[in-house]
Amino acid sequence: MLPLWHTAAVKPAPETTPARDAVTQLILEVFRLNGQLLAAGDALVGDIGLSSARWQVLGAIALSPVPLPVAHLARNMGLARQSVQRLVGEMKEDGLVRYAANLHHRRAKLVLLTDKGEIAYRTAMARQRPWADGLAAGLTPEVIEAATGTLRALRRHLVDGVTAKARHRDLNRVEGADHDGVHRDGRDGDDPQPA
Repeated sequence: MLPLWHTAAVKPAPETTPARDAVTQLILEVFRLNGQLLAAGDALVGDIGLSSARWQVLGAIALSPVPLPVAHLARNMGLARQSVQRLVGEMKEDGLVRYAANLHHRRAKLVLLTDKGEIAYRTAMARQRPWADGLAAGLTPEVIEAATGTLRALRRHLVDGVTAKARHRDLNRVEGADHDGVHRDGRDGDDPQPA
């Protein structure tokens, strides 16, 4: 008799579906595109003391209608707070950003652009415009907007799925279930309370 791990390893893969195959190919292409965009961004702004990551954080600061602390910037960007905190710390040392008091939270200081940071951001954006024009050459606005809509829908599915799982996990914890949805008394997370 074969061990259980062996039978699981040789099990045929479940049938594919056109949508699953298409979304997998899209995800792989997004990964490749992300790498290319980061490299291109680094090349575009490297000589002004920025990287793609720094440029992204400066943009989040510049485009926010109100000053925000690092945690809110990170949330808006979909990045880990620690990553944004590290970048903000480096840019503060380089004179691109500064902290200001936050009336709502004494420890979570607001992040603001300095004059030097504002100049670096404007310079980066001035370089980005002709670069983006070249990148869009041969593509219609409709094609670009359709791609944007597809990516936005996938991002929403991910956010909604993560949020729903977190909400379900939190409800199970409140109702006495462990993190895997099984109650300490052995019931499944959806089973009714025993009489």
